[in-house]
Amino acid sequence: MNWILQKTRGDRWIWLVVFALSMISVLAVYSSTGTLAYKNDVNPVHYLIKHGTMIVAGLVIMYLAHLLDHRYYSRIAQILLYLSLPLLLYTLVFGSKVNDASRWITLPIINQTFQSSDLAKLALFMYLARELTKRQERIKSFKEGFLPIFFAVLGVCGLIAPANLSTSLMIFGTSMLLLLIGRVSFRQMAVVGIAGAVLVALVVFFGPRRGVYRARVQAYLHPEMVHSDKNYQSDQAKIAIATGGLTGKGPGNSTQRNYLPSPYADFVFAIIIEEWGMLGGVGIIALYLIFLYRSVKIVTRSPKAFGALLAAALSFSLVIQAFANMAVATNLFPVTGVALPLVSMGGTSILFTSAAFGIILSVSRDLEEAEKGVQGETA
Repeated sequence: MNWILQKTRGDRWIWLVVFALSMISVLAVYSSTGTLAYKNDVNPVHYLIKHGTMIVAGLVIMYLAHLLDHRYYSRIAQILLYLSLPLLLYTLVFGSKVNDASRWITLPIINQTFQSSDLAKLALFMYLARELTKRQERIKSFKEGFLPIFFAVLGVCGLIAPANLSTSLMIFGTSMLLLLIGRVSFRQMAVVGIAGAVLVALVVFFGPRRGVYRARVQAYLHPEMVHSDKNYQSDQAKIAIATGGLTGKGPGNSTQRNYLPSPYADFVFAIIIEEWGMLGGVGIIALYLIFLYRSVKIVTRSPKAFGALLAAALSFSLVIQAFANMAVATNLFPVTGVALPLVSMGGTSILFTSAAFGIILSVSRDLEEAEKGVQGETA
């Protein structure tokens, strides 16, 4: 234990949250992949090993990311953003189609799917933190301070939105929060907001998935007026939550995992409540709130603008995504394809989520070392 504490720097509470979510993920995914294993005629342990491998790889990436001085992320932010934009365009045109949405690139040789929006999201937040820090003295200038930020946000969100509107909206919302923290004027933020609203309207009314969006919103607002098949996912999730009760049916005893589409991904929260009850669901929510609270403390303590903005962007993004997933599972939002960070089964999404946690821990580690240095000088 002492060896682990010596090797892992940064906020201890965030590390505990990460390990807790990782363990919960392994248990929940193993429990909910039985039907998938049966359909694909493989042993359920196959998915346990596959998912466990991704979790371990994610922890390794997190550890390595937290060792790097967070200022280096400012240097690579622009490169990653310039790499992300053509990847998003390639995904939109040539990506693997699933449910009429091109969200993935299939990597050759290893045959692993790669969701380019995960890289773009991470790159955009790093870039925004960098530009808002560099341009603070010119941030009120429309041409020199605002336009580069405006085009970055609209470029990334605009390329993601046609295939994945929910992810685009969450990225856009987090970007607006970051602009507010970065002291961008309300007039300039209004320009971004109007441009974002126009983009959403174009995608919803004229985009390739406009029929899907309308059907989901109608099924959510007027469930009694649509065919039962349209509400199948939300109905099965509600059954899982209702039958879970206070303490749940017990790990591995879920029934709705046999009926819910993606019980190991989009609706894993419903399966957790079914097996662990409302107490388990509240525990998951508490873990994300602890993570948010500790991240906010890092932001408020950070003496450097870049570190504060970087930690704010990544932590807000992860928590917003987590609560969006849980809201869908509990029928508070219309159905969307959003994963529960570090809990849902996934491939590269786990790796990029882990990298985001690692970068936040890097900011925390550098902050702790700086505070120790100041204490040493005053002693």
